[in-house]
Amino acid sequence: MLYKKVDELNYVLTKNNLIDLAELLGNRKEMLIRNILAGISKGIGIGIGVTIITAIIIYILQKIVKLNIPIIGEYIIDIVEIVEKRR
Repeated sequence: MLYKKVDELNYVLTKNNLIDLAELLGNRKEMLIRNILAGISKGIGIGIGVTIITAIIIYILQKIVKLNIPIIGEYIIDIVEIVEKRR
């Protein structure tokens, strides 16, 4: 009877990954290293993503300027010049 209850508890804890969580929380050094690596990865990913999206937007704006649309073109020229000056 007791063995059956222990096996059921072990199954539930394993299923919910509570054992792994308890081990991780017990080891502060490992948790700190994982959090630092996760933060660095997120920061690098955000930086790369913003750079790519900004480059795409500038590329599209430059193509719109080349279409020579009078009203929109003037505003976009100003925006592109501001971006080019800040490089």
